[in-house]
Amino acid sequence: MAPVDQIRPLTVAVCQFAPRKGDVAANLQRLGALCAEATAVAPAPQVLLFGETATSGYFVESAVREVALTAGALATELDEAYRTACADDGRPPVTIDVIVGFYERWQETLYNSAAYITIGLADGPPIVRHVHRKTFLPTYSLFDEERFVERGTNLRAFETPWGRAAMLICEDAWHSLTGTLVALDGAQVLFVLSAAPARGLHARDDGGPGPASVARWERLMRDLADEHGIFTCYANLVGTEGGKRFFGGSLVVGPGGDVRARAPIWDEHLLVATVDLDDLVRARSDAPLLADLRVALPHLLENLRAIRAREATPATWDGPEPAAADLLREARGELTGEWAVPDLTELAPPPVVDAPLPSRTIARTVVGLRDHGGPPSLAIDAALTAEWLTGFLREEFARRGRTKAVLGLSGGLDSAVVAALAARALGPEQVLAVRLPYRTSSEESLAHAQLVIETFGLTSRTLDISAAVDGYLALEPDADATRRGNVMARLRMIALFDLSAKLDALPIGTGNKTERLLGYFTWHGDDAPPINPIGDLFKTQVRALARELRIPSVIIDKPPTADLVAGQTDEGDLGITYAAADEILHWLLHGYSTEALVAHGFRRDAIHQVRRRLDHTHWKRRGPSVALVSNTAIGESYLRPVDY
Repeated sequence: MAPVDQIRPLTVAVCQFAPRKGDVAANLQRLGALCAEATAVAPAPQVLLFGETATSGYFVESAVREVALTAGALATELDEAYRTACADDGRPPVTIDVIVGFYERWQETLYNSAAYITIGLADGPPIVRHVHRKTFLPTYSLFDEERFVERGTNLRAFETPWGRAAMLICEDAWHSLTGTLVALDGAQVLFVLSAAPARGLHARDDGGPGPASVARWERLMRDLADEHGIFTCYANLVGTEGGKRFFGGSLVVGPGGDVRARAPIWDEHLLVATVDLDDLVRARSDAPLLADLRVALPHLLENLRAIRAREATPATWDGPEPAAADLLREARGELTGEWAVPDLTELAPPPVVDAPLPSRTIARTVVGLRDHGGPPSLAIDAALTAEWLTGFLREEFARRGRTKAVLGLSGGLDSAVVAALAARALGPEQVLAVRLPYRTSSEESLAHAQLVIETFGLTSRTLDISAAVDGYLALEPDADATRRGNVMARLRMIALFDLSAKLDALPIGTGNKTERLLGYFTWHGDDAPPINPIGDLFKTQVRALARELRIPSVIIDKPPTADLVAGQTDEGDLGITYAAADEILHWLLHGYSTEALVAHGFRRDAIHQVRRRLDHTHWKRRGPSVALVSNTAIGESYLRPVDY
């Protein structure tokens, strides 16, 4: 007789890697090599899971039709790449099931799909066992999927050589009903593929590594597993696409919601875990939620039918408990005969004792509107932020085929932070810090810029732009301070871009989010560089990051200034402190109205001041307005990410 607790081991591998944007052929070769690498591990996995859109990268926009494959073509090309990689290693291929996310062409329609394919068979071609087409297409915030692909409408579990599986793609898993459906369909292991960009710079509530979105995904995977008594395996991409950095953090979770294996954040990684499928029996015995659901399902479906039909459902309830009512009547002598009961005097309540009543005043907690609610805190995990932005710079430069950076070093906080990040990412010898003083620039600014150069060991150069600026302004002697400042900013960009061309380098921007939102920059001046690591950080967040990067305190603590006029400061120009402006902007960007901010304690005049600048400077954050006269307008219909 077989033992009651028979072990059914299943070894799964989860691979998080960074696909090359739009290069399907190269990605398929890489996937084949990774399959070969996984099968060389002991014990060899039966299943290997890759992330969403692993064949092309995620943010390809309208190039979906160029990178889309049929499932049959994907299976054939992946099998060939795998066999080639095994041959290069000098060993025969072994059979393995592979789950791959890809943009699919099916019945002349485009989908975001996942295929479950068996490759490396000794006696035949690869087998496509199932294709799941993403059901929930995010079209909000960073995402625009429904513009480029169609929705799938079928959600099922399916048979594999080792048992019954199901697949979900990214937002599919955010709707708990999807996990319920595949669990009811018999899924033992749920494979979730995602291309989830990192978001949330504040420290995680659970104290774990990585941005806030890592914790959110881990909670999703644990809840899916725990509620339904199934294993969940989660694969996320890594790498950077158009400024969005995928965080990895792939997982294997047991049917009790316990994390069995966890991959690191940011880096490529192969995670291999062996699990016991009999854990399903134990978990479902301990918490039979799925069994309860199967029993209740007919009633729930009837409720769903009534809800969809908008049928009236009058509230009903029972009247008084009959026995209790009769007992009360008999005690009053209203019942006789067979309903009579013995004398109830012994059940009479005890006599009332003359005791003082307790005070009506008790301890209380009163929570007002100002005490809760609002957007996430502006506080950041500075170490995480430094790691995140360093990786962003390193990956962006690699993607663009550059190893050197050029940046303008003003002696202020923002450029010092960017210089420190660039030195970490590329090496200080690869960063050219350029001081670009005008004749009215302060000696303090030059000295502080030199301090940053020496602190981080940067290469440097000083170019005095006075002659160039004065040469132009001699033709426009009536130019006011604003025009003069704009001329200086644009001439500085001319210098940085020219030096970049000379050195085969890339210029890096140094504008923070507060200045960008308030329009406190020169259009096609400060905002011109193609890469900006701090453009999504408020000024107060940049200051917190500066402390983590060990920027000299004399730079962190001094009042920010554009250094155009002696005594001029940014906050004096803006008429509000950065700390106050950051809080108001933060709330406005999260959708809170002026009245809501006032209710939470913000000053109305400060809100109006910030909102006026925000609303009147949208044009500075956009490209030029082009008259659209075709259906292939650049940036509207013809869309390609910057790094594609």
